[in-house]
Amino acid sequence: MFSFANLSIPVIQAPMAGGITTPALVSEVSNTGGLGSFGFAYSSPETIDHDLKLAQSLTQGPINANFFLFPKVELPDSKTIERAIEPLHELASDIDFIVPKPPFYPDLEMQLEPIWQLRPAVLSFHFGIPPEWVVQRARALNIAIGITATSLEEAQKIAQSGANFIVAQGIEAGGHRGIFESDAVDEMLSTFDLLHQLLRHCTIPAVAAGGIMDGRDIRKAMDLGASAVQMGSAFLCCPESGASSEYKALLLAENPRPSIFTKGFSGRWARGVENTFTRHMEGKLTLAFPIQNTLTGTLRQAAARSHNAEHQSLWAGAAFHKARTLKVCELMKALQIELES
Repeated sequence: MFSFANLSIPVIQAPMAGGITTPALVSEVSNTGGLGSFGFAYSSPETIDHDLKLAQSLTQGPINANFFLFPKVELPDSKTIERAIEPLHELASDIDFIVPKPPFYPDLEMQLEPIWQLRPAVLSFHFGIPPEWVVQRARALNIAIGITATSLEEAQKIAQSGANFIVAQGIEAGGHRGIFESDAVDEMLSTFDLLHQLLRHCTIPAVAAGGIMDGRDIRKAMDLGASAVQMGSAFLCCPESGASSEYKALLLAENPRPSIFTKGFSGRWARGVENTFTRHMEGKLTLAFPIQNTLTGTLRQAAARSHNAEHQSLWAGAAFHKARTLKVCELMKALQIELES
């Protein structure tokens, strides 16, 4: 069974979906003493099987496979859909936005089939607790389970579920907020405030996630009692990352834009670099997650093909301006030196 004690560097590379977590990125993190992670939120079983097999061929280290838990949703009435499409047409009048049709998300049971066959060291989840049969199957196959929490209440439910560890996601973290209920009040706790609460009231290991960018941040989390840290934005500009060149350029800009929250891309709150899309969608109607994500997919794909960063989802945490362009092996070495010093 996976143990944090076996990591020579207490770093989990965050499981960023959408092509960011390439087999090269994941395997290099594991090769250098951390835990490399795939973000398989929207991936097909075929993609999961291919990427996981390739990464396993490149490393003997542990690998984490992460999945979203999607809520059951139904399409609203046609007038609501028209209102949601209208602001997108204002941004791109030449794109034919197709009304999403079910299924709006991949089937979890089918996604997990390659996991049971290939048995990565860790299986993790975002947006809630997986069904009991998933926890039991993972346990039978000696696969550890980690689940994201944004509050003490969520963390206590995770601890009771049989999970092996909690990812304490602070408000500084990039990407989607892992809050269980999208319409619930978000306590918006900082990473270290949340970590402090979890360590006082939960007995299973906790991982600090959000705003962790260098060895000094890691040291602070470890001194508070974290078993490890999870870092996403820190790896975005590595050459092994799947982030586009225009994405990386905005992260490395001399005068960086702010990192803000938006529901415009997916229907759930997520933190990323401000751009034309996020500004335009402020206050606009969005469909429920993940229907909105399906609806905006055409726009994001067109933007990626034309290298237009203004219409892409550029997920990044509050401290993304500290990202470095080092290779993964160089970044991990730098983190270890900073941590030990």
